[in-house]
Amino acid sequence: MAKVKEILAFLEGWAPPQMKMDFDNVGLLAGWPDREVKTCVVALDVSDDVIDEAVSLGAELIVSHHPLLFSLKAVRADDYTGARVIKLIQNGVSAICMHTNLDAAEGGVNDALAKAAGLTDVELLCTDGTLDGVPYCIGRVGRLPCAVSMAEYLPFLKASLRSAGLRFHDAGRPVSRVAVLGGSGGSELYKAVAAGADTFVTADVKYDVFLEAKFLGINLIDADHFCTENTVVPTLCERLAEAFGDVRFAVSGTHGQTADFC
Repeated sequence: MAKVKEILAFLEGWAPPQMKMDFDNVGLLAGWPDREVKTCVVALDVSDDVIDEAVSLGAELIVSHHPLLFSLKAVRADDYTGARVIKLIQNGVSAICMHTNLDAAEGGVNDALAKAAGLTDVELLCTDGTLDGVPYCIGRVGRLPCAVSMAEYLPFLKASLRSAGLRFHDAGRPVSRVAVLGGSGGSELYKAVAAGADTFVTADVKYDVFLEAKFLGINLIDADHFCTENTVVPTLCERLAEAFGDVRFAVSGTHGQTADFC
């Protein structure tokens, strides 16, 4: 039976922590490295509902994208983060979080988003850094098989991401070369322009960034933080299931979809 530390080593081999952004906090953020894992829940967040779900399934581990904590200085039951840490420990559940390192990793969040966005010939949006001489970047850019109008692309993307709705600026350009960055990526608008993208798909876009997109003449789509990043959760579950055949991995059913074991 695999141990928590073995699952952590596998994930860090795929998404090395050296690729994370400076502000980030990744790895085993709560729990027991040497505890054996029979069942693991995979989710975007370590939310109260996800912890309750893990407990109901008898899971020893949660693997998530978003960190459980960043700079926790006290563990208190009357604090949102502290309460979740207490609930995890009380129920014997560990938490591994792979955040911006999984954003940048090959096959990670943004490759999953690029696939959902219908892109081919996908490449790095830019170079954020190098690891062992190999460049890495959080964003991606690629092409649609055929150029389409925004009126055609928006319903496709909405359905593909299972989004309740999209916020967008239509620059009047065909959608062909598309940059993607899951989560809060509005600050990377100029990188999308520099990469020759006619369209940028991201989330949490501020008002002024839409105005900048209009000035720059680029299509801009805010496709929701959850929806742009949750694309990686099934991939994460599948990779873990392939690597650890004696562990039961479950995509969380409390994060907007029915529980599905893989």
